[in-house]
Amino acid sequence: MRLHRHATVLASILALSFAAGAAHARQDVDKVNGSISVAAGEVRGNLETVNGSIRIGENAQAGAAGTVNGSVHVGNDGSARSLETVNGSIRLGERVRIEGDVETVNGSVFAGRGSRIGGNVENVNGALGLVQTEVAGNVETVNGDVTVGVGSHVRGQLRVHKPTANWMPVRVRQRAQRIVIGPGVVIDGDLVFEREVQLYVHDTARIGTITGATAIPFSTPTAPARQPD
Repeated sequence: MRLHRHATVLASILALSFAAGAAHARQDVDKVNGSISVAAGEVRGNLETVNGSIRIGENAQAGAAGTVNGSVHVGNDGSARSLETVNGSIRLGERVRIEGDVETVNGSVFAGRGSRIGGNVENVNGALGLVQTEVAGNVETVNGDVTVGVGSHVRGQLRVHKPTANWMPVRVRQRAQRIVIGPGVVIDGDLVFEREVQLYVHDTARIGTITGATAIPFSTPTAPARQPD
C-alpha cells in the first residue's frame, strides 16, 4: 500500500507543483496557495496545489489532480486521470471516471452511482464508501470503516492493514472497524483483515476468501447496527 509513505506523496506533489514541464495540449494548473476549480464542461491538464481544494465540475475533464491540504471533488459525469490528497476528503459524484488511483491519507472517500475507478482506492484515516461503483484495483485502509455498497464491483482485494511504526504520527483508534459488504456486491479478490473488524456480508454478495475475520450475514437492505466492542 503506497499511502504508508505519505511523506513521499507530499514531496512528489510539491515537486510537481514547482517543476517546469513541457507545454501540454490541455492546460495545466499549478499553485502553491489557493483552490483550483474546473468549470462544468471544461477540459484541463494536471491540477496541482499545496494548500487548497480541487473541484472538477460536471462533465469536466482533467489530468492528475493532487493537493496536500485540501479536499478533492468531481461532479457528475466528470473525469480525471488520478486523484490524490494528504489531508482532505475525496468525493465523486455519479458516473465519474477515474483512470488510475484515488488516494488520501487523512480523509474519507466516497464514490457515487455508476462511477468507475481504474486503479486502487486507498486511505489511512477516514471512511471509504462505494455505491454501485466499479474499482479495477484494490480497496485498502488502515483506520477507516468501509462500505462497499449496493451493486459495487471490486476486481481486486479488500484489505485492512495493521498499523505499524510507518504510520506515526497518524493516530490509530482502538475500536473495531465496521466493514459492510452490501446487496449484490462482487469482490473478486480476497478480503484480508490484519486487525480486528466487524464484518457484515449481505446474503446476495459474492466475495473471495476471508482472512482475519468472521462474516456476520444479513439479508436486510442495510446492515445491522454495530455490535458492542
